[in-house]
Amino acid sequence: MNVPNTITIVRVFLALLTVSLLWISNDTIRWIAFVSTILIIWGDGLDGYFARKLNQTTKLGATLDIAGDRVVEMAYWIVFAILGWIPAWIPLLFLVRGTFVDAIRAQASEQGLTAFGEKTMMESGLGKFLVSSNFSRGAYAVVKAVAFCLLIAANIAGVQQSPYGQIVSSVAIYCAYASAAFCVIRGLPVLVEGRRLFAA
Repeated sequence: MNVPNTITIVRVFLALLTVSLLWISNDTIRWIAFVSTILIIWGDGLDGYFARKLNQTTKLGATLDIAGDRVVEMAYWIVFAILGWIPAWIPLLFLVRGTFVDAIRAQASEQGLTAFGEKTMMESGLGKFLVSSNFSRGAYAVVKAVAFCLLIAANIAGVQQSPYGQIVSSVAIYCAYASAAFCVIRGLPVLVEGRRLFAA
């Protein structure tokens, strides 16, 4: 266990604790969940930063990072759907896409390829842009982060009763839909280009 891997694991436990707080319909508790979600999102970049800064980049770390991201993502989407804040098809979409994409990336890893970086499994220019470019990854992360935070804020009584309550709620659900669209757009190139990895 090194610093970045420890951050990844702590981030997962904090996410599970945070989504459990959402069952409590109390403004103070949900504001705590809101702030905690911001820390969890910030932690997503923190593990990678320390991995590079401390020269602790490992294959295990890369795998843990992807697995941790998947657990955090699914925990939020599933709880949001159970609470009725988003439609059930959103977590199902993320689950199906994530399962198949991760399976293909596991096969790519066996062949010495990575999801991102210099040894990315993506070959086409469009595939590299949609899947592994900093712009695409950053935009996806921002939209998803805004969706997570605003979905919590939109279900805080004080926010709901404010003049901006409806705006926050609308932006939150639009960001959730945009995240789902990004999920599909960034997953399709992996499925299409990943077919060659299974060639005899």
